[in-house]
Amino acid sequence: MTMVEPGASPVQEATQHLTPTPADRFSFGLWTIGWTASDPFGVATRPALDVAEAVERLAELGAYGLTFHDDDLFAFGSSDAERRRMIERLRSALAATGMTVPMVTTNLFSQPVFKDGGFTSNDRRVRRFALRKVLRNLDLAAELGAETFVLWGGREGSEYDSAKDVQAAFERYREALDLLCQYVIDQKIDIRFAIEPKPNEPRGDILLPTVGHALAFIDTLAHPEMVGVNPEVGHEQMAGLNFVHGISQALYSGKLFHIDLNGQQGIKFDQDLVFGHGDLANAFALVDLLEHGGVDGGPAYTGPRHFDYKPSRTEDIDGVWASAAANMRMYLLLKERAKAFRADPAVAEALATAKVGELRTPTLGPGETYANLLADRSAYEDFDADSYFGAQGFGFVTLNQLALEHLMGAR
Repeated sequence: MTMVEPGASPVQEATQHLTPTPADRFSFGLWTIGWTASDPFGVATRPALDVAEAVERLAELGAYGLTFHDDDLFAFGSSDAERRRMIERLRSALAATGMTVPMVTTNLFSQPVFKDGGFTSNDRRVRRFALRKVLRNLDLAAELGAETFVLWGGREGSEYDSAKDVQAAFERYREALDLLCQYVIDQKIDIRFAIEPKPNEPRGDILLPTVGHALAFIDTLAHPEMVGVNPEVGHEQMAGLNFVHGISQALYSGKLFHIDLNGQQGIKFDQDLVFGHGDLANAFALVDLLEHGGVDGGPAYTGPRHFDYKPSRTEDIDGVWASAAANMRMYLLLKERAKAFRADPAVAEALATAKVGELRTPTLGPGETYANLLADRSAYEDFDADSYFGAQGFGFVTLNQLALEHLMGAR
């Protein structure tokens, strides 16, 4: 916790509370701050970022972790010597700053060989190449002490329904995950896998498009306990879904292994805005869930708060670091507002009126069966359903108004 200087002004005190520290567990992908801002319609507007500078600048800003794809750290097709040289540069920077690598992932989407996917390419040779590439990167993840290995299948999909045997594709997807899990078990690597869903882009339709799809697929695996999800704000919202609902289901299933935070403004292309710069109300509810959504009212998620955003193409290099800082500041601001929301007596009263807490009470009593329920006249025959017409409201609007007022700093 940041100590407040004696005699500090309220403004100084607030600023100190919003200063990120490694204890906040904020992490960034090397592909985020290192994005050179090229897109399908334009060339790069910024130079490439050196990995040592990335680590040093993030550490100065208060982040604790850096994540990367293999091809972010060393170019695709690099020699073993060049690969090792870049790994050692990263290790030196990490040692000098105290930064960690909490997550590693593998690029199976940028190069031409993966034009039809990696694990589910129609070409068997490509599938074997993809598996070897991931296995190699798993060894690196283990070397760097990563806790999570994310799998984003950006090219695992199709544009034409007749071009992909989707049932066979899921079988190949399962085959790949089962092999990777067995490798981790045999090599005694302490790491878990997290599938990152996305509905479309770059493929017209991507397999495992949402949290729910991924959770259902995980149940088919040989080692489902080793595989969870890595939901991203923008990916779920691209499909018109409520990200807080998706995260709640992942938590309920015990499968929230990692999370990607950014901003998105509705159903369109993947914007990768700064966290909170899209649907701010949903971002507030998300932070409240992560920080206070445990069964006992404590944190619901204790893993890294990972930012998978892209500094706007209009920013220069100074703007890159300003946007990185903005992600962390937005999270801390929302965390502060969520704490005030939970401590407000008016909110407690509104929650009671809305019967939010009552939902944790089982519908059936201890030991009660359907026979008991059928014999309970108060549950049906004597229950006054008509009394809900024009009465017995839940006060949800009042509760949401309080949330928004706290979000706006009006309370």
